[in-house]
Amino acid sequence: MDKYYYPEGGLPPQTHLTTERAIVTEAYTVIPKGVLTDIVTSNLPGFTKTRSWIIARPISGFATTFSQLIVEIAPGGGAPKAEFEAGVEGVVFVVKGTVNLTLNGELHELGEGGYAYLAAGDEWGLANVSDEIVSFHWIRKAYERLPGYEAKSFVTSDAEVAPREMPDVNGVWKTTRFADPDDLAHDMHVNIVTFQPGGVIPFPETHVMEHGLYVLSGKAMYLLNNDWVEVEAGDFMWLRAFCPQACYAGGPGEFRYLLYKDVNRQVKLTGQPLSG
Repeated sequence: MDKYYYPEGGLPPQTHLTTERAIVTEAYTVIPKGVLTDIVTSNLPGFTKTRSWIIARPISGFATTFSQLIVEIAPGGGAPKAEFEAGVEGVVFVVKGTVNLTLNGELHELGEGGYAYLAAGDEWGLANVSDEIVSFHWIRKAYERLPGYEAKSFVTSDAEVAPREMPDVNGVWKTTRFADPDDLAHDMHVNIVTFQPGGVIPFPETHVMEHGLYVLSGKAMYLLNNDWVEVEAGDFMWLRAFCPQACYAGGPGEFRYLLYKDVNRQVKLTGQPLSG
C-alpha cells in the first residue's frame, strides 16, 4: 500500500453511476478522488510531459489566498523554470516517485514525502530523471512581505520532521510543522496533520484562516459548516475563512492530511503598503 494517495487519472466506463460525493457550497467544497479523471487535467506553461489537476484557485466571495495543484510528471519531463509569476511563494510535497529540484543552482532529490518551501523570487525547476511518474502537490501563494522579515527557501521531508503532539490529547492528534509557527517571515503554513483511529478535533474550529486539506491516508467523518461528510484518502476539502470544522478519525489506520493555511499577517483594510 502506498504511504500517500495520488490520483492516477483514467476515465470511468459508460456504465458508471454519475452520482458522486462532489459538493460546492458557499462555505466549503469537497472534491473527491473519483472526479480526478484524465479529462479535467491542465497543461502547465514551461513544463513538458506533465499534466495537473488544479483543485483550488482564488475565487471572489470564497477562498482567495492560494492555489493548489496535483502535478504529474512523466519520465523525462519537467520544467527548468517552474514559477513565472513574480512575488509568488510555493510548497512542493511529493506523494509518488522521485523528482530532481534545482533551487538557486543547487540540486536536491525529493523522494516520497519530500518537502520544499520555495521563497518568492527564488529560481527553481523540476526534472523527472527516473523511469516512473512523479506526483506532487504544488501550493502557491502571493507572498505578503513584512518589514524586517524575509522567508527563505528550504528542503526537508516528512520523515525528517518529528510531529508535535497537540496538548492534552494523549498522542492521538499530532501536527508535522515544516516551518516554525512563530517565525513571522512565513505567511503560510503547509503542515501534515495526523490522527490515530478514534482521535477527534473536539470542537468546531471557526477561524480566519482559509484551508486546503488533501487526505493523504485513512478516512474520517469531517464536519464542514453544518454537514458531517465522510472523506477518505485522495479527497480534497477546501474551506473559506470562518467555516466551522471538526473531525472524527474512523480508522482502521491513521488519518493524515496535507493542510494549507494563511497565517501571521494583520488584516489589510486600506490597500496601502505596510510601513516599517
